[in-house]
Amino acid sequence: MLLLLPLGAASPAAAAASLQQVMFVGNNWDGTVDVIHSTGDLARIGRIDVVPDKQQRLWEIYLNPVALGFYLGIQQGPGEGHDQLVDDMYTTPEGDALVVSRPSFADVVSIDLATGALKWRFPVSGYRADHMAVSPDGTMVAVSASTSNKVHVLNIRTGAQIAALDAGDKPHENIFTKDGRYLWNMSIGEVNTSLDDPAWDWTKGDRHITIIDTRTWQVVKTIDMRSRLDAFGRSDLSNAVRPAVFSPDESKLYFQVSFFAGVVEYDVATDKVTRVADMPTSPDTDPDRTTWVNDSRHHGLSMNPDGTKLCVAGTMDNLAMVVDRATLTPRTPVAASKPYWATVSGDGKECVISESGADQVTAIDFATGRKVASVGVGHHPQRVRIGRIASGWTAP
Repeated sequence: MLLLLPLGAASPAAAAASLQQVMFVGNNWDGTVDVIHSTGDLARIGRIDVVPDKQQRLWEIYLNPVALGFYLGIQQGPGEGHDQLVDDMYTTPEGDALVVSRPSFADVVSIDLATGALKWRFPVSGYRADHMAVSPDGTMVAVSASTSNKVHVLNIRTGAQIAALDAGDKPHENIFTKDGRYLWNMSIGEVNTSLDDPAWDWTKGDRHITIIDTRTWQVVKTIDMRSRLDAFGRSDLSNAVRPAVFSPDESKLYFQVSFFAGVVEYDVATDKVTRVADMPTSPDTDPDRTTWVNDSRHHGLSMNPDGTKLCVAGTMDNLAMVVDRATLTPRTPVAASKPYWATVSGDGKECVISESGADQVTAIDFATGRKVASVGVGHHPQRVRIGRIASGWTAP
């Protein structure tokens, strides 16, 4: 069959060839995103302002007493005294725009990578936008609206809503599985109170995983890890699932939970927790759980492409480590300053962590467990994502 393209249009192969792979680093307290090399030295290519409409958004908030109350609550709670201006980000398949969730502004926006202007804006339900996930084909983005217990699924190119889904209390992490057939959402419950003693765990709310069929947008299953952890003999652990990653064949889910310095393994087919591994901690970490940011102890988890190694960000313990997946044995920890996220380099050889306490990102070799590169970024980097932009791109 002969495929006819419009005059002057590039073929899909040519369009793909005109893009370069990069890594995006969300500087949450700055409202900027750094674009860096996705491999090697992680050198910075440019910086994007993702709050070009900041003054307009602030005026809208100041004129709405309820919105102002939530805005100040986010600032003094999860923001640790700062605005939360960029949580998560993904590029469009064409690499022409960066789609960003902005917690303090309770929205998702698309930033034109050529001009820096807003292409579209979607206000989420409630008063805070959180973690996102992009579908495997790159056309849909799911965002957690943490104060309304909703997950919005949007067309990544237009911002049009495809679905609005119910989740547990404070939906957080999102993961597409089975080539986009299912969307998993993890709700973490209330993390901004001081009721952090285990005896007060019941006050944290309804925390469960919601699995949605993306063909019908119906819930096909919910999983409360409380009973699974109890059956495994770890009733001491919270059931608030935080960062999570699937094995390459999606048969196992590895995740972190609130207040825990370790990793939990869950078998999808048998619906059971199969292993729990404690990770190294620091003797300098304050044992007072109320001092741990947003109920986190460790927050950040990734896996190398062949599924043999995990990478763990030990947020409150100021360390990170590569972990052998077969034995869940960690290598010697690498010192890091409040590492908040872990992802994988573009070539799959390194784990890349965001050091929010040092305003830098650092690469750790999966093979050796050693630090191989660091680069400075903006204020309080959190999420780090791989994406594609035009070859030869420069910041607007």
